[in-house]
Amino acid sequence: MNETTPSLPIALQQVTQQITKFAQKYHRESDSVSLLAVSKRKPVAAIQAAIQAGQRSFGENYVDEGVEKILTLASESLDWHFIGAIQSRKCQLIATHFDWVHSVDRLKVAKRLSDSRPSDKSPLNICLQVNLDNEDSKSGLLIDQVGELALACSVLPGLRVRGLMAIPAPRVEFDEQRKVFATLRNLLGTLQADFPELDTLSMGMSGDMEAAICEGATIVRVGTAIFGARDH
Repeated sequence: MNETTPSLPIALQQVTQQITKFAQKYHRESDSVSLLAVSKRKPVAAIQAAIQAGQRSFGENYVDEGVEKILTLASESLDWHFIGAIQSRKCQLIATHFDWVHSVDRLKVAKRLSDSRPSDKSPLNICLQVNLDNEDSKSGLLIDQVGELALACSVLPGLRVRGLMAIPAPRVEFDEQRKVFATLRNLLGTLQADFPELDTLSMGMSGDMEAAICEGATIVRVGTAIFGARDH
């Protein structure tokens, strides 16, 4: 266990208190925003410390690392979210072991995830990743591609489309952060006309969490503020 672990429960409590404060500030229900603790590159001991402090949802970016942790902690009742880039050859592992996937942006991947989902498990919860800034360096759909993929995924038996995810380019000004998150919220609202069951906006991290909650985030993804700097 590394030297930062003893402070992890305090760090986790501070993040959850922030979420509650921002939810109240923007007139959100206190339980309408959930914390996804991003545990990539962190040891199992750190995740166990978070579990002992009450955290139940964890996000992983790397398939093999995530699956190893899921199997190690199989006795715990946890929700595991895959939030990284998806390689087609890893779809079976993802569909077998994870409960959520936030980063679906191709029909080929969606079909493989659906086909690989074990029949004894409920459909895999997915979010469609949107590239809000049209950044070449980032995965994700362009805004005008989202509706078509949502429709195609909605009929895949192994999947349950839950909503949208985005990792916008960093913005310093609060109003600019709000503006880009509002774009994702409005896009979800448009989709809900045809898919009223959509209920998830996965957006916001440590630096822009307040703006994300203000604009309707239902899942915020926080790593370093809980676990400390990444282990490489």
